[in-house]
Amino acid sequence: MIKKVVFIIVIGLLMTSCVTSKVYKDLENKYANLKRENRKMEDELAALEKQNRADKKSIDELSTQYEKTKAERDELQRNYEAAQANYENLKRSYDALEKNSSAAIAANSKKNRELLAQLEDKERALAKERTRLDALQRDLEARSQRVNELEGLIAAKDAKMQALKSAISKALRNFEGKGLTVEERDGKVYISMENKLLFESGSWAVGTQGRKAVKQLGKVLAQNPDIAVLIEGHTDDDPYLGNAQLSGNWDLSTKRATAIVNILLENSQIDPQNLTAAGRGEFAPVASNDTNEGKSKNRRIEVILTPKLDEISKLLNDI
Repeated sequence: MIKKVVFIIVIGLLMTSCVTSKVYKDLENKYANLKRENRKMEDELAALEKQNRADKKSIDELSTQYEKTKAERDELQRNYEAAQANYENLKRSYDALEKNSSAAIAANSKKNRELLAQLEDKERALAKERTRLDALQRDLEARSQRVNELEGLIAAKDAKMQALKSAISKALRNFEGKGLTVEERDGKVYISMENKLLFESGSWAVGTQGRKAVKQLGKVLAQNPDIAVLIEGHTDDDPYLGNAQLSGNWDLSTKRATAIVNILLENSQIDPQNLTAAGRGEFAPVASNDTNEGKSKNRRIEVILTPKLDEISKLLNDI
């Protein structure tokens, strides 16, 4: 429809002398509306990129907090062991004083009273140290339990992502060797689909084979509702020379990412809140743009699957 409107505007500009001022004004208004829609899409893209950066920063902060908590636990363990050693020394001193005091009672009552006073001081010190040791032990056990729970959650998330990768690889097996790869790294699953599987040159309409691949992927995602899905569009560095509806490679990559999202949403079991579409243009290449093979690899859609970290964040806050 937009393409038709633009065509009408062009015809209108060539035939201004043949139309009324009202028709010309209507065409101008439609053109202005198209420009506003384009600006709105650019603003939405910037917001999505900002959210993506915030998510990455949140994951980095969680990882840093986790390492800090483990270090605190190790420090508590060292404190506990030092306190335990101090307690043993005090106990030996107490036993020695008690033995000596028994022998001194018969020889010197004054010395005996001094020894008894020392024993009482040692007993109080021992009791105080025992109380501190008990508190340290409880704190250490509580922190260790939370760290263990945290490690268990992380391990479970990793296992789930491995299982998810296997399920996706199995579902998309028929498309291997056709520009599709699946890999797991840094706790995330990356599905890369080259444009030769999905789009014609300069187009954001998904072809038959590409639609089948995305539909298969959607079936797996529908069974994993606790996974965040980021769909990124990428291009090579050749300038975009298509129709006037697009401003360039960045705009094209965004429309291609959105086209994949729309196909996924045809599956009613997929929660739209789990999906994010983003265009990266030519600014995140995976190969050199100096060769045709490199350009082909850079023209792609990447689907990045990330586990939601709500439970891990709660545990980190409790530690």
